[in-house]
Amino acid sequence: MTYKLLLHSSIRALRANRNRTFLTILGIVIGISSVIVIMSVGAGAQSLIFNQMASVGTNMIGILPGYSDEEGPPASVMGVVITTLKAKDAEELKKIKEVTAVAAYVRGVDTAQAQGQKMDITFLGVSADYPRVENAELELGSFFDQAQDKEMARVAVLGYEVWQQLFNGDNPIGAHVKIKNESFDVIGVFEKRGTESFENKDNMILVPLTTAQKLLLGIDHISMIHLLVKSDNDVPAALEQIKSILREEHDIEPGMSDDFTARSAAQGLEALKQVTNALKFFLAGMAAISLIVGGVGIMNIMLVAVNERTREIGLRKAIGATARNVQEQFLIEAVTVTILGGIVGIIFGILTSAMVAGVAKYLGYDWDLVVTMPSILMGVGVSGAVGILFGWYPAKKAAGLEPVEALRHE
Repeated sequence: MTYKLLLHSSIRALRANRNRTFLTILGIVIGISSVIVIMSVGAGAQSLIFNQMASVGTNMIGILPGYSDEEGPPASVMGVVITTLKAKDAEELKKIKEVTAVAAYVRGVDTAQAQGQKMDITFLGVSADYPRVENAELELGSFFDQAQDKEMARVAVLGYEVWQQLFNGDNPIGAHVKIKNESFDVIGVFEKRGTESFENKDNMILVPLTTAQKLLLGIDHISMIHLLVKSDNDVPAALEQIKSILREEHDIEPGMSDDFTARSAAQGLEALKQVTNALKFFLAGMAAISLIVGGVGIMNIMLVAVNERTREIGLRKAIGATARNVQEQFLIEAVTVTILGGIVGIIFGILTSAMVAGVAKYLGYDWDLVVTMPSILMGVGVSGAVGILFGWYPAKKAAGLEPVEALRHE
């Protein structure tokens, strides 16, 4: 019996039990599409992170309080308050010749009030180099200078959304805004910046660093430092000098671990890539468990089919079909079901991934639709493997039936 005839016979048998075949295929479709969607969404999220960080520039260096190894994040990222970084550290780092701008940061959240309007905002206390470091342009007014920072001036620069909501788009320069019941004079408004690194830049109010530390937060430490380096080639030399200066400023003895973490944007991207890749494949593995469930369903259905078609098997063997012919037929039926489910699952997975990417773009995220050939090949390969693996036992059981006993089956 040729494979063409076996395939034709298998399709006819599957069509004879359409409801059962549909439910069996559905399990495979769900499993395969889940793998495709998770791989695509993981890759899309990864591209979003990379696009956001790439927009900052590869000649950026970030410093966070707390030690970490080369691959892990510092404890401050996990919400632990560490007070080892000070504003004077940022001032010392300005002496590095490869560095063109340095910005220190603190942050908090509160409700801002102006002209009878209220709005929940994030406020940042930053040093005067912030616009250069972040490449941020002003729509109106000006940014505060270093003298205003040292004087603890009560001035504020608004994000675009804050301007629109609190002042209805009217010119706010010279008006007042309240944060934590402290009044600030508005001196500038940023251009619309959107979301960067999962942070809405338009929903912020910026005040001088010292003002935020003393007046709004009551602290003397800072949460991070960003440095802008002349070029990508200068980053390694700048990193070495940063570590040397901060170790000296913090009185860290030779052999002792740093109490800070300094990384370039490129190093940050690589660390994020490792984390997101691990998460992506972990989630894909979890989704693949549903394929095992689908495979068990295939095995059960095929065992039922063997039992229902026992007389058919006996008749075929009686007229010359070999055990191998019978085994091949049932195995082809199982593989056909899984391959069909795999193809439909891939199509459904791609469509769902495209829908997710479309929604993300509509919401303003720089999200790429990424459906890789390896994920598609994995879907086809896994579906075929599931069919062979879980179809083998029912096929072997069918092939082992004795013709005489099979013909007697009721």
